[in-house]
Amino acid sequence: MNTIELLRLADVDVRGKRVLIRADLNVPQDDAGRITDDTRIRASLPAVQDALARGGAVMVTSHLGRPVEGRLTDADTLAPVAARFGELLGRDMRLIRDWVNGGTWHASLTSGDVVMLENCRVNPGEKADDVSLAQQMARLCDVYCNDAFGTAHRPEASTHAIARYAPIACAGPLLSAELDALGRALGAPRRPLVAIVAGAKVSTKLTILRALAAKVDTLIVGGGIANTFLLASGQPIGKSLAEADLAGEARAILDAFPNKVPLPIDVVCATRFAADAPSQTKPVEAVKDDDLILDIGPRTAAALGRIIAASGTIVWNGPVGVFEFDAFASGTHAIAQAIATSPAFSIAGGGDTIAAIAKFGVADRIGYISTGGGAFLEFLEGRTLPAVEVLIERARGATAAR
Repeated sequence: MNTIELLRLADVDVRGKRVLIRADLNVPQDDAGRITDDTRIRASLPAVQDALARGGAVMVTSHLGRPVEGRLTDADTLAPVAARFGELLGRDMRLIRDWVNGGTWHASLTSGDVVMLENCRVNPGEKADDVSLAQQMARLCDVYCNDAFGTAHRPEASTHAIARYAPIACAGPLLSAELDALGRALGAPRRPLVAIVAGAKVSTKLTILRALAAKVDTLIVGGGIANTFLLASGQPIGKSLAEADLAGEARAILDAFPNKVPLPIDVVCATRFAADAPSQTKPVEAVKDDDLILDIGPRTAAALGRIIAASGTIVWNGPVGVFEFDAFASGTHAIAQAIATSPAFSIAGGGDTIAAIAKFGVADRIGYISTGGGAFLEFLEGRTLPAVEVLIERARGATAAR
């Protein structure tokens, strides 16, 4: 297992200290502002509960949506999140609006107190990773804890710059668990290593596909990505979603890594994109001009299932078909079941992937489910995550100073 060395919240004495936790509470809400899925809130509870149990005074902040800096609207407020967080904690959770320049409110916090700080992306300078803003936030706390893996790929004031100026900077349990799981999957994986990368667009995942193809034993592609690869290999795809201008890039990957990228041999098609569209399973070479490929076929699913069953480590990002429509969900269901029953260590990430895992009821049989989307993909690609790198630098600095 490849462990990333950084200071962790569990190793910090927080008694009598003010702990600022940057969480990822960007939860979906309906038009009335009601939270429709509190998974991220529940995932963020352990850090807060740990710090409180050990005598810390806790401040929690997060982004929500895409607010305009300097302007807080009803759609951007963390009020519903604070209310739900308080319910789960079993106590009231006060929401502080003007927390950066709002006076000395933080000075009165004592051990066992917990408050939520309003949407951090409303603060001018947040997205620009502004040093002045980061320094103001750092002065509010004795300990800064980043527990928001989903934002670790973005250098922003509350995820990156603040870690340079806080007296102590550490990783929370959720961020730590994400890094440990990804390190296990990619640092020194048990072979064969199989990656499943699917979704609508090659363009958003092309560099990841190249990087993974060089690392893995098998790279399974699905969805619109698979269609682009089928096009590159000379197969008909009808009017299916694909990126014809990137077919050359897909061809280059196929040529550079022969036998590593198994393509669908049969597919499930329809002539229109709708849940009630009649479906037809056919060999790839039989796809017609007016066909839409909306799922992999049973022969392809069985072949990929055998590869997954024989693997040692599995990384999964993206459904292989339009799983939201029952008529085109069989392929993703088969992949999910194959991963769930495989003895391999598995890690899955991305919003659509998590939705598929929930739909098919296999969450308890996936080795680790990542809460990150973009951060998960960038880690797979081998990129440095700025919010993680700064914590590593702080840990190295502390070690050197001893």
